[in-house]
Amino acid sequence: MRVILFCVWAAATGLPVVSFATPGLVGSVRVIDGDTIDVGGTRVRIHGIDAPETAQTCKTEQGQSWACGKWVAAQVTTLFGGRQARCEAITKDRYDRIVARCFVQGQDIGHVIVSEGLAFAYRKYATDYVLAEKAAAVREIGLHASRVQNPSQFRQTRAIGRIPPDRNCKIKGNISGAGGHIFHKPGQRYYERTGIRPEKGERWFCSVTEARDAGWRAAKL
Repeated sequence: MRVILFCVWAAATGLPVVSFATPGLVGSVRVIDGDTIDVGGTRVRIHGIDAPETAQTCKTEQGQSWACGKWVAAQVTTLFGGRQARCEAITKDRYDRIVARCFVQGQDIGHVIVSEGLAFAYRKYATDYVLAEKAAAVREIGLHASRVQNPSQFRQTRAIGRIPPDRNCKIKGNISGAGGHIFHKPGQRYYERTGIRPEKGERWFCSVTEARDAGWRAAKL
């Protein structure tokens, strides 16, 4: 299989910089969320678009919340799940996922998703789909018929209090509404959804012993 070298232009110097080399990607699509798919077992972040996270909710014009993130993933699955895709890698993101432009029977997946109102043009990284987003907004289809928090802002909000300042101190010391001091270890049922608010006295611990010595008890699940 031919190896393609992808280049990105360094804005500061105007000189081309080779970012990485990867073989072309071809395979069956498995949808992870609105802007992430597996292609033949390789995780791909679709270039130039940003969709609501799976856990994200939106509001109707009447103020009623609905699970827009899950809905978007289901719609993208209906459109492309199980179909053969060909992807052209562009770069890699900070999670080591390949960022690529992908096609199914000649259709640009990113363009279709944005055109159907299932995602937004990710202007921070590309402007490829800005016009497609504007057209969907004019038609008020998909997400454009609701009030949607910018997916990037949603991710930033969700990350607050959930990422330890010290990678070695991952135990979460949470204070319940009833005032109970409970610690959660990675892998436990409520670990991911628990946020730490230092202003309320909550804190991170580096070990179970440290948490217990400070007066916290272990979560049951």
